[in-house]
Amino acid sequence: MKRRIFFKSLGIMAVSTGIAKAESKVEIINNKIRRNLQMGKFELPALPYSYEALEPHVDAKTMEIHHTKHHAAYVNNLNAAVAGTEMESLSLEDLMKNISKYPVAVRNNGGGHYNHSLFWSIMGANKGGEPTGPVSDAINSAFGSYSNFKEKFTDGAIKRFGSGWAWLVLRDGKLEISSTPNQDNPLMDVADVKGFPVIGLDVWEHAYYLKYQNRRPEYIGAWYNTINWDEVNKRYSSGK
Repeated sequence: MKRRIFFKSLGIMAVSTGIAKAESKVEIINNKIRRNLQMGKFELPALPYSYEALEPHVDAKTMEIHHTKHHAAYVNNLNAAVAGTEMESLSLEDLMKNISKYPVAVRNNGGGHYNHSLFWSIMGANKGGEPTGPVSDAINSAFGSYSNFKEKFTDGAIKRFGSGWAWLVLRDGKLEISSTPNQDNPLMDVADVKGFPVIGLDVWEHAYYLKYQNRRPEYIGAWYNTINWDEVNKRYSSGK
């Protein structure tokens, strides 16, 4: 009897240990976010999918670092830059539209926060493929075909020197392709092509270097397999 009780206790302990390890893994991730994010006006959005959801196109470790380190840092720094100023009462979009009035720290970190929030939202697991809905018609109208769009968008993303973003922009009711340096975006009054960002692709090295090293074109080609066209259509409709 004592032996049965002893082994039963061991089994309970093993199950408890397994549950504790699973819970500790989740808590480790949550703690990473807490350590890197000081609460303020602007907050780090939760991803609508797990870090590994975009595998094999975007690796889990890159997603985790990108979200909990890079994006969280932009949010922290933006909150610090606007704290105690009139900027604290403005929306992120209003800051972007009048960015030339504000300090460089707001331009860099506000842009980083806006751009990454958009970036996460238009990707998803088991997505990609041909565009659907109204944005498909708009792409065909502007570029002739999705294939032509991909060729031009890829070219713009590859040729963005150094760090920056490639964009599909809704401008005066028509889609255009552009790119911006650093964390600038088409909403900003300093952008060469101003308009509503429908798609944004991060081509900073931190977005792909762990998996692709210096092979930016390979990363871009893989990224098309993550595009969530349902969310892109929502953005396109709201931009219209």
